[in-house]
Amino acid sequence: MTALLASVRSAEEAFDAAEAGAELIDLKEPHGGALGRVATHKVARITRELRARYPVKPISATIGDMPADAFDEMAARVIEIGDAGVDYVKVGVTAGPHARACLTHLAGLPAPVLPVLLCDGGIDPQLVEHAMNLGFAGLVFDTAVKDGRTLFDCVDEATLAACIDTIRAKGAMVGIAGSLGWAQLDKIRAHAPDVAGFRTALCESGRTTRLDPQRVAQWADALHRHPQAQYA
Repeated sequence: MTALLASVRSAEEAFDAAEAGAELIDLKEPHGGALGRVATHKVARITRELRARYPVKPISATIGDMPADAFDEMAARVIEIGDAGVDYVKVGVTAGPHARACLTHLAGLPAPVLPVLLCDGGIDPQLVEHAMNLGFAGLVFDTAVKDGRTLFDCVDEATLAACIDTIRAKGAMVGIAGSLGWAQLDKIRAHAPDVAGFRTALCESGRTTRLDPQRVAQWADALHRHPQAQYA
């Protein structure tokens, strides 16, 4: 079964998403970019409040959009967000000359880092293998530019499938995201990731608007229980 990750920006959205069936709650500020950062004190407060009602529901939070060579600032943010009590600290990594070193640096930090490979230009299988050799608990494939293209518009699906196999062979978690919607439901099911992440598809009118609990419930239903269901 593919678990539903809902990206939320507030405590209200977090509780709405959890009550509607999202398994993972991801704290992210959509006005701040693809992986916009929620203030650390808010991350800590929302995490405490959510855990009081849902003690075993995983929570992640992003550190904000950063260049892959900003090692010192990245480390400081990772440790800060990790100290806020989340289960996963999501860090975007863009393919390029600094990507391998970035992953190596992240693997050495005292925090539960979950790398997010930003795949607007495709997937680098060698980078995926490197990440898995470093021992991360999982890997997420996402996009940085929110211009209407989805993850599946940016990657070769055969390469994606091979990389998913690489991750699973290490016993790690596979996540996909990237402006996914109903038109991509069959492809999500075909690749069967452990986690599928959404923001835009869960909102009333675009990723910066209010999360709609009914849409969360519809996606939870589609991913979990009714593989033949179709929604408009």
